[in-house]
Order: sequence, then C-alpha cells, then structure tokens
Amino acid sequence: MNNRQLFLSHLAQTTDFPLMIEVEKAEGIYLFGPNGEKYIDLISGIGVSNVGHRHPAVLAAIQNQLDKYLHLMVYGEYVQTPQTLLAKALTDTLPKHLDNVYLVNSGSEAIEGALKLAKRYTGRPNLISCVDAYHGSSAGSLSVGGNEIFKRAYRPLLPGITHIHYGSFSDLQKIDSNTAAVVIETIQGEAGIRVACTEYFKALRKRCDETGTLLILDEIQAGFGRTGKFWAFEHFDIIPDILVCAKGMGGGMPIGAFIANKEVMAVFKNNPLLGHITTFGGHPVSASASLATIQILLEENLIAQVEAKATLFKSLLVHPKIKAIRNKGLMMAVEFESFEVLKPIIDRAIESGVITDWFLFCDDSMRIAPPLIITDAEIREACRIILEAID
Repeated sequence: MNNRQLFLSHLAQTTDFPLMIEVEKAEGIYLFGPNGEKYIDLISGIGVSNVGHRHPAVLAAIQNQLDKYLHLMVYGEYVQTPQTLLAKALTDTLPKHLDNVYLVNSGSEAIEGALKLAKRYTGRPNLISCVDAYHGSSAGSLSVGGNEIFKRAYRPLLPGITHIHYGSFSDLQKIDSNTAAVVIETIQGEAGIRVACTEYFKALRKRCDETGTLLILDEIQAGFGRTGKFWAFEHFDIIPDILVCAKGMGGGMPIGAFIANKEVMAVFKNNPLLGHITTFGGHPVSASASLATIQILLEENLIAQVEAKATLFKSLLVHPKIKAIRNKGLMMAVEFESFEVLKPIIDRAIESGVITDWFLFCDDSMRIAPPLIITDAEIREACRIILEAID
C-alpha cells in the first residue's frame, strides 16, 4: 500500500474529503511533495508556522535539547531549564501583572486549564463566551465554543455557559456576580477574522472589573506576532487576567500555555493538591523550540514587517469577485459571494501551488495567514496565482 492508501485505511479521518496533499519536506513558506510538487503555504498549518517551516534557529534549539534530555517527569516537579527560560521569556513580553506561566501541550488544553483556574479562583459557577467563538475541541473548550452545529452531537456539555455577541456593548450586561470568567478571542478567528473596536474591549474590561469576573483572552491564533503586535491585546489598550496561547508559539512543535498572575495561579497548589496536572506539558524539546521562536520574532524584526505585508496583500487582491478583505495584520479573510464560489477557487489555487483554506464558521471567506517570514516577492507570486484561480 502507498502512503495515500495507508492514510485512508489506518488514520482516523476528520472529513470525507481530506485535502490529500502529500508532503515530503517543508522549508520556509514552502511545502514539497514526493513528485516535485511545490506549494506556497498561505495558512501556516492554521496559524502555527509563524517563523516558517524548519527555521534554522528552531532546528538548532531542538537538536541542542535532544542531546540533553527528553521527558523526565510530569509537569511542575523538576527544574528544567527549557521550561524556566521559556516562562521568563514569555513574561518579558507581557505586562508585569502577567507573571506566571503554566505550560501545556495545545490550545485546547490551555483553554481547559484557564477555565478551571477561573472557576477555582473565583469560586463561581458560570462562564461567558461569544457566538461563533472557537476555543478547541475537547469537552470543556467545546462547551465555550459558540457554534451549535459543532456542539449538538456531544451534549450534554458543561452547564452554566452563556453566549454573548462579539462586539456587542449591550450584551456585556450579561456578565454578573456569578460569572467566573469571560473567555473571548481577541480577534475572532473561525468566525472569519472579526475585529472589535478598542472601546468595546475597554467596556468589557470595565464590566469584568465591576463584577469581579476574570477576563480570559484566547490568543491561540492571534498571538506571537500574527497581528503586527506580539500579543493582539496590545492593539486595544487592555490587559487580561488570563492569557491563552499555542499554535505559533512552538515554531512547529506542539506546545501551549495559559498565563496569569502568580496569586491567581497559586490556587492550583492546594485544596486539592495538584489542582491541574499534565504529563507532557512543557516538554523540554517543545519548550526549547518555543524559546527560539520568541527570539526569532524579536531579533529578526518580523513583527514590525507584518502591517506592510498585509497592506501589500490587500493592494494586490483586487477582483470583482472579492467582496471584502478583513484583517488584523497577517490574520486575513478574503470574502466571496458564497462557499460555492470560493471552494473551486481554493481547489484551483492548490493545483497551481498555493494553499489556502476557509473558516469553520465563515465558509464564504478565504483564510490567509502566511508565515511572517514571507517576502514581498512571494506575496506577489501567491496573489498572482490566487487571481488566476479566481479567473
């Protein structure tokens, strides 16, 4: 059996129509197939490869750690240099209030930890999230997801969940003294790149303060330079109580984190002891790759280039069939009339060597989220292929 047959026969499938792109190697912004195929990756593995595939500094950090040790012990017991250095580097990018990092394996797991932390710290039962939010696929993260199509087959889920509309000022009154936390994507991703105004985020922060509610910002997609700031909340002049990150954090390795104040995080230490545990969270190889990723983003000046690159995309992607482009930095949605119009364009672009996608809750819009290392020449080539696919 060849690889494609093995894929279909023995790997669990997530749809009846997988992309079936066979990849032999990846480098920079490119994926390479076994028969000479070459693809520009305009979605970064869904927001993961912010510094590109196999960045030399990430590979060097991985190799260096491989020569020392792999997994040693469940998280939080041994002093492991990759974890401690990563936690320090993360907190150095943040306001002083956010000084304590809990390392996990993925975005979904980070959301689970953040929800537990908020309930444990506040002693409150209820949670609020947004319509069309996406926070992951595990039971707790699915519970605060905001699209019923993805949830109905798995009910009953967590009780005490209320949904508000992202950007709606009037809905903020639903936050009350029984609300443990509001969990919200700083930039709504799977809803098709929706960006609320600064005034909304300030009103949200104010309402949470008035009611003693913790504000959890989900930056699993929006963090690590994707929007033109290291953290997307920097655009809105607010500070969360708990920050959640993953995806672009690991330079291609699996890792996530939720970050809070040390006083808040301390509730996991007793009543019960080991209030939140993970075996592989903060794996030393992933932590080393993540530390290298932070250094690349800061030292190669990639974040400062994001806005100009986004502007170039928008200036080139002009066509009668394109209805609108929504973005915050290189987190972009190109809107078409319908999924029926968009899907053949995506398919043709892939055939011509450019990988794009659509959004879970917004299937009339094309996802563009390239590695931040993409050059102007590569942007021009990608846009040329997309426009040809549209035609």
